[in-house]
Amino acid sequence: MTDLVERFVREHKLANEKEYEELLTRMEEPAAAEYLRTEAVALRKQYYGNKVYVRGLIEFTNYCKNGCYYCGINRENDRAVRYRLTAEEILKCCENGRQLGFRTFVLQGGEDPFFTDERLADLIFRIKEAYPDCALTLSVGERSAESYRRLREAGADRYLLRHETADEAHYGCLHPASMSLAARKQCLHELKNLGFQTGAGFMVGSPGQTYKELSRDLIFLKELQPEMVGIGPFIPHRNTRFAKETAGSVELTLRLLSVIRVLLPKALIPATTALGTLEPDGRERGIAAGANVVMPNLSPEKKREQYSLYDNKLSEGAEAAEGLGILAQNMKAWGYHLNMERGDAVVF
Repeated sequence: MTDLVERFVREHKLANEKEYEELLTRMEEPAAAEYLRTEAVALRKQYYGNKVYVRGLIEFTNYCKNGCYYCGINRENDRAVRYRLTAEEILKCCENGRQLGFRTFVLQGGEDPFFTDERLADLIFRIKEAYPDCALTLSVGERSAESYRRLREAGADRYLLRHETADEAHYGCLHPASMSLAARKQCLHELKNLGFQTGAGFMVGSPGQTYKELSRDLIFLKELQPEMVGIGPFIPHRNTRFAKETAGSVELTLRLLSVIRVLLPKALIPATTALGTLEPDGRERGIAAGANVVMPNLSPEKKREQYSLYDNKLSEGAEAAEGLGILAQNMKAWGYHLNMERGDAVVF
């Protein structure tokens, strides 16, 4: 094995962008990829054993004020069938989840102006009052520092906000001029400062992405030290400007999962729905590459297809909360077991 790969495993970092690019190139060799995967799995077992933590995903609104070019629920998509769940519907999802054994709920939605700080804070308070033993994760995009403070004080524990790309020019290729990488990074730092368990991440294979951009993503993650990292292959949506672009590589995504596990050994890393969308055993292979979180869908069944971030997004079978038994069997077959605890990140 090359000195660079071994040094990365030993030190959990590299010196500069050029070295990360070289690492990704070396990972194209099957022997190097398998070596790093083995080391990644060993690190995950060191901190988390064979546990795969389960989060209940509630996609509560597909309204969004943003025009991200890759996203199927962006404001420009006039073919999207929009919906918002009421507070009572969201609480019912939590009730169903708690009966199934879930102890983490993830409220995910577009940047919907309807959900003001007051509405969200009240919802968070009601969920935490009803289920004080459960963790609550938010994924509702960019907000002000004051907004994040109010949501944290209301009881939210975690916050997911993918940075999507840490390269300024590439960010501009994926988003309208009204959005900026600087603002996204500022939000992530504010979330960390407020004590949220914070999640960042990026798409793999998005239009215009090369190893240079991915190297900058890895450097940013190392600097930020997020408790959670979510990555998944880019999948085009038919009603976006990227409709005819090629989907990202499952194999590259799996290699990057191993890289991120070595980079941030204690991170909580999901095997995303996008992996399972592109390959039937994609999620299980993600766990085998170093991930340790899955997020079955707790949203009302009639709404799941409407939360269409990309084409053919899975929401049934093992991807659904009702398919928890199937998911448990699948994980057991790969040597892992589902864990229904809160599953907080190991303290850094």
